[in-house]
Amino acid sequence: MHLTQELELHPGQRVTQMLFVDVKNAAELRKKAMEGKFNGALINPTMLMSPFQVLVAAAKAVHLQNIGKMKTRSLFSEIIFNLSPNNNISEAFKRFGISDGDGSVLVVLVHNQDDPPSLSDIIRQVDGQQAPVDDVSSLSDTAKIKKFFKITPQEEKIGTLLDAVVCRMAIKDVL
Repeated sequence: MHLTQELELHPGQRVTQMLFVDVKNAAELRKKAMEGKFNGALINPTMLMSPFQVLVAAAKAVHLQNIGKMKTRSLFSEIIFNLSPNNNISEAFKRFGISDGDGSVLVVLVHNQDDPPSLSDIIRQVDGQQAPVDDVSSLSDTAKIKKFFKITPQEEKIGTLLDAVVCRMAIKDVL
């Protein structure tokens, strides 16, 4: 049900993703996260194409944390910020963070290989049904994604929508 992957450029660091649907306590989870009482990033899965997109954002966040160049206050907020194609932090939270009424949430954890997180603790905190992480693409709102990332029809002819989204995420610091 969950997906754990090692960050190739940061040996020993892992990213675990957990998808929940039919979530009834999004407001409570959001409040905990804002108070720093939830040890993970809470992401709105409707703005995601694939778990790979989250892995890219998490890898960039870990790298920026290691070199002391984060633009936000925590690793988890940096993951949410790195999902965005622009440098507007509040816009990133509005688009990719969860809202009080959301019915689904993707929880992202970053941890050391030797110190895995307590997944049962996360499951207890979320009032919803856990689903396979690969189901995130079935929750995607592709029209909103295309509009927000400004994906052109020509781009879709030469690559996938996921390719275009990840490219926008990657180049935001150089534009």
